[in-house]
Amino acid sequence: MATTEHPPPGRLRAWMLEGLADMGKGHAPQAAPDTEAAPGHQGQRWYRVMCLTGVDYFSTLGYQPGIAALAAGLLSPVATIVLVVVTLAGALPVYRRVAEESPHGEGSIAMLERLLSFWKGKLFVLTLLGFAATDFLITITLSAADASTHLVENPHLTSTLHDRQLVITLVLVALLGAVFLKGFLEAIGVAVALVVVYLGLNVVVVAVGLWHVITEGHVVTDWADALTAEHGNVFVMIGVSLLVFPKLALGLSGFETGVAVMPHVQGDPDDTAEHPRGRIRDTKKLLTTAALIMSVFLIATSFITTVLIPEKEFESGGQANGRALAYLAHEYLGNAFGTVYDVSTIAILWFAGASAMAGLLNLMPRYLPRYGMAPHWARAVRPMVIVFTLVAFLVTWIFDADVDAQGGAYATGVLVLMSSAAIAVTIAARRAGQRGWTVGFAAISAVLLYVTVVNVIERPDGVKIGACFIAGIILVSLLSRLARAFELRVTSVTLDSMAERFIRDMASRKIRFIANEPDQRDKAEYRDKIEQIRQDNDIPGEDFVFVEVTVVDPSEFESGLTVRGEVLHGRYRVLTLESSSISNALAALLLHTRDTTGCLPHIYFEWTEGNPFANFLRFFLFGQGEVAPVTREVLREAEPDRDRRPRVHTG
Repeated sequence: MATTEHPPPGRLRAWMLEGLADMGKGHAPQAAPDTEAAPGHQGQRWYRVMCLTGVDYFSTLGYQPGIAALAAGLLSPVATIVLVVVTLAGALPVYRRVAEESPHGEGSIAMLERLLSFWKGKLFVLTLLGFAATDFLITITLSAADASTHLVENPHLTSTLHDRQLVITLVLVALLGAVFLKGFLEAIGVAVALVVVYLGLNVVVVAVGLWHVITEGHVVTDWADALTAEHGNVFVMIGVSLLVFPKLALGLSGFETGVAVMPHVQGDPDDTAEHPRGRIRDTKKLLTTAALIMSVFLIATSFITTVLIPEKEFESGGQANGRALAYLAHEYLGNAFGTVYDVSTIAILWFAGASAMAGLLNLMPRYLPRYGMAPHWARAVRPMVIVFTLVAFLVTWIFDADVDAQGGAYATGVLVLMSSAAIAVTIAARRAGQRGWTVGFAAISAVLLYVTVVNVIERPDGVKIGACFIAGIILVSLLSRLARAFELRVTSVTLDSMAERFIRDMASRKIRFIANEPDQRDKAEYRDKIEQIRQDNDIPGEDFVFVEVTVVDPSEFESGLTVRGEVLHGRYRVLTLESSSISNALAALLLHTRDTTGCLPHIYFEWTEGNPFANFLRFFLFGQGEVAPVTREVLREAEPDRDRRPRVHTG
């Protein structure tokens, strides 16, 4: 493949692009630094990685009880039980199956990508990436906003930091970006410490809260009487809980990050990239353990906060708004313990953005550069960190760092991805002939789709933000694809023995290829083609090799090229290639021939009739169109030295 000499990059540029994988020039892709462990022994034990996803999942205890109380009122504990049932009977089985089907952290998006091809598949993936960006970015901004809420509402600081929540949130987001710019190698160790301390403090708060519930028995009686008076019998309560359930969907937020951090799981020494059985097994343990821990805390915290905190305190401006457990910590354990609890909550909420950022850095570079829908630098971690941080600034400013206002957007991103995951595993089970699992997953899909639709209807801000991300991703992707249209994007060229012999035989003379669009492939087709090329270019003899390219999936951007040789009708030598673009395949073959033989090859075309703009669109969308000038342009970009550039002839 052709390479171009570039001046040595500056120190800042080299630091920014560290770990960049330049697949377009034939180099193997690399994992982004500090974001993926290799199979086998190089990862971390599953319970340690659980803490990395746990900083997202468990940190929702900082705001989930308050959101549940606002959404369901006295019904909050019952609605939370419904949430736990959906978690354990629905989301958990779905994501255990996702871990089986997609063990490298791509999640359900990769599963659905395999079901669709061509441009419809790419656009579908871009849409899901938009919702994934909504999920992960709102995780960053909402968690930082709630962390600043705990800071501002602390009794020791409230007078000093009043009305500065937006600034504090922006600072926390900036600090998160700075951590990733420096490197994220020790993230799991930090996450373990944060999760252990945070869950330990929550155990204390829950235990003290339950003690007060037991010793002040009237609070349960008062709550039960008020609940019965408001909703009647238990069936009405369950029905109302199902209706308000979409507003509690934030409690399901940990599963996507659980799959996203899957590459960090150690697995077994004999795991391979294709079959990481140990990683899959231990990720299932991770998902199950996290779901069980969270379920216990969700039920306990929703109960004690509902019966012990006055309803008015949950409302906007109330002392329990966005910090119900912190309110109980200060109320029953004193301001000293409450401040320690606040510090722990602030730390884990801030670090929850770290698991979301890791999810973004694991997900986006797997798709956009491969589609040709992002610049080369999108494979490097640090430039992407800067982009995501700036977007997080914008989202924080738009929502004014309001936790409640971001809840709808967060829930929409979570629910769309969970619904797509449920649909993906339903299709996977059906294809595997597992009738029982297919029915079960289909039922889960229906429930999640219902919740998603209701959430979108009640809180349309979420789908609006998601639509903005989708539109932004698609627009940037198409512009990037246009900008890179003439880039040489063949990752490797492999010739079979017959093809190698054809080129080796011609190397002793002049290497001449004829680009041919295969039709009947009969003797007359090749005879007439040679005669036409000889007349148009005034060339004696018949020492030509035909090159025929079949376009497979024109929406693919990068791919390897396999060249096969055959002799047709006893005399015509033909090289057959399959690629996403005729021009790119021909340019790659010419450069490979030049590099392996030391001779400049020539290739001959017939002009394609038609409008030039229409032909360009055919090339851009379908890999065909006006082949001759596009092939020359690809060669010109790949090889600036005209004397070393293969020759293109048209007639």
